[in-house]
Amino acid sequence: MKLKHWGRWLTLVVILLGLIGVGLTRVDAKLYQQTVGQVTKVRAINRTTSTDEFENKDVTYTQWVTVKVLNKGHRGQSYRLKNTYTKSKAMDQAYHVGNQVFLRIPSDKQSSVTLQGLKRDTALAAVAWLAMALLLLIMRFSGFMALLSVSLNAVLFYGAIQIDLMTNGNHLYWLFGILALIFAVLTLSLVLGFSRQMLVTLGATIVGTGLAVVISLIVFNVTHERGITYESMQYVTQVPRPLFLVETVLGSLGAVMDESTDIVASLFQLRTERPNIEARQVFKSGIQIGRSIMGPLINVLFLIFMADTFAMTLLYLRNGNNWGYTFSMNMSLGMVQSLISGIGIVLAIPVASWLASRLMPKEVTA
Repeated sequence: MKLKHWGRWLTLVVILLGLIGVGLTRVDAKLYQQTVGQVTKVRAINRTTSTDEFENKDVTYTQWVTVKVLNKGHRGQSYRLKNTYTKSKAMDQAYHVGNQVFLRIPSDKQSSVTLQGLKRDTALAAVAWLAMALLLLIMRFSGFMALLSVSLNAVLFYGAIQIDLMTNGNHLYWLFGILALIFAVLTLSLVLGFSRQMLVTLGATIVGTGLAVVISLIVFNVTHERGITYESMQYVTQVPRPLFLVETVLGSLGAVMDESTDIVASLFQLRTERPNIEARQVFKSGIQIGRSIMGPLINVLFLIFMADTFAMTLLYLRNGNNWGYTFSMNMSLGMVQSLISGIGIVLAIPVASWLASRLMPKEVTA
């Protein structure tokens, strides 16, 4: 009872500290090297309607924005700036009273002060705080371990990117292959603990993801990668093909790990409730569980990949491009990644079921 009592208080303290942290982002301008200001007054002065050659209509607005500087040498000074934005807000944005913004104040007095965009740390901190609060309130210790694994994985991912930049992508496969393995080991160890269940799940995750990648490479070689438009990977300063394969491995790893965790956990619980169940029955039960979760998981992964291309797809279509060209330049790589991940999800079902049926102990303690 005392542990539960202290756990509740600790959760409330963490949530309260997070809420205070969100509030402090409104007064953290001194921490920024960039000039930060706050909008104190806005006045609309003009509105025009335009139509392009593809019959796309948009409205352009002009507003005077008064901004008070919050940090650095110009603190306390106010500037009256002109801002032009469109109704679609595709490449610009409107400003409102209370918004905090970044400013560029040149040392040359003949140059004008310009708006550099919104300061969005408050919104990001609020979303992060909400996610952490829900995890801690609902999942308690398990939620804390999940947060810890995400934080550690983020640090490792940042470190891997820095190493990749220093080596100019010369060891991309080895670097992110090892990183994927560390991700799996670290996440499963923190969430499940170092146990036989964790090892079975890890084995299923690695085998399922590895088989999917091997099969995809074989298909690529047979088809000579026809129809895969690597040139659609914009702003890439390294060879795009290795980056695409690394993206695919990391993307499918999470889905395969999720499915393997569900299957193995269910089978271990089944062995707990039915200690005398045979290995063959455990395998069949794993296949049935996998069939029930396979479809939704593949669809979720597909929607995640496709949602990332949604805005650019609409932009291409609204500017006179046909569906074929739009798909090849925006959605084809996401579709290929979805298919490879789907292969990994399907293969992980028999792998996880077989490993669990063979490697779980004869008697599982609850």
